[in-house]
Amino acid sequence: MSPELWGFEVMPESSIMTALMGVIQERKARPPGEPSYVVELFRGGVARIGAKIVEEAAEVVEAGDEPGEAGRAHLVKEVADLVFHAMVLLGYRDLDWEDVEAELARRFGISGITEKQSRNQPP
Repeated sequence: MSPELWGFEVMPESSIMTALMGVIQERKARPPGEPSYVVELFRGGVARIGAKIVEEAAEVVEAGDEPGEAGRAHLVKEVADLVFHAMVLLGYRDLDWEDVEAELARRFGISGITEKQSRNQPP
């Protein structure tokens, strides 16, 4: 039996990221009748979603400085919040998690310094 995520079945071959992106896309395509946080964010557009991303990014940095196991657990929760809100922005712009995975795959094995320098080169 597959686990469920907000009423959607998570297929064993898919990652939680893919499943979550599917829920976000579904909320955009077919907003549910009951209140939905994702739909509220979509209604606020890039400004609202972006404000949440900035807020969550600050919380990630703060949690990163907290000591001990409680600090580590808090950091994981804050990173999850940040990633979630970034995924909502992807969905708002009709992008998919696979687009992010493809970009990370493109960069894999390339020095971070080399990759960053390549972005500064004129086309």
